[in-house]
Amino acid sequence: MTEFTKFHQLLHDQIGNEFYASQQYIAVATYYDNHDMPQLAKLFYRQAVEERTHAMMIVQYFLDRDMDVEIPGIPAPNNKFEDYKAPINLALEQEKTVTQQVVDLAKSARDTGDYLGEQFVQWFIKEQVEEVAIMTTLQTIAERCKGNLFDLENFVEREFNGPAADDPTAPPVAGGNI
Repeated sequence: MTEFTKFHQLLHDQIGNEFYASQQYIAVATYYDNHDMPQLAKLFYRQAVEERTHAMMIVQYFLDRDMDVEIPGIPAPNNKFEDYKAPINLALEQEKTVTQQVVDLAKSARDTGDYLGEQFVQWFIKEQVEEVAIMTTLQTIAERCKGNLFDLENFVEREFNGPAADDPTAPPVAGGNI
């Protein structure tokens, strides 16, 4: 059995962070569904599944390393938003937070000489660059539309809600992709 290090503790904590992000995105998607914005709802429902998948990738990593893994509880997500821009702002801040968590994971793996862990985390670093870029663009467009939600919905449909491409470099997912 593999020795449990500080890196592994941070990685274990990241399972909870990813599940929390998934729940928060469900709350955001539901907000948009409740306000008749189906394209934003679709984007965030898909983001919720993606965050869950990230958590399950980490679970699979522990299983592959023959390490015990426990699924943590998570805090309740924010369900109340002042306007259509607030969930996007929250999502951007959440992605920036997750990015720092992933950077901390990579640093911890490197500092402890865990080359397998460092290699595993590299995919998540690449993923976070993409996630922050998407949310930053979404925030910019939400500001530019100045309340014209039809334009915002059209942009999201055109730019973000096309068919998702599989990433062959992605780590395996416990239970398989769903």
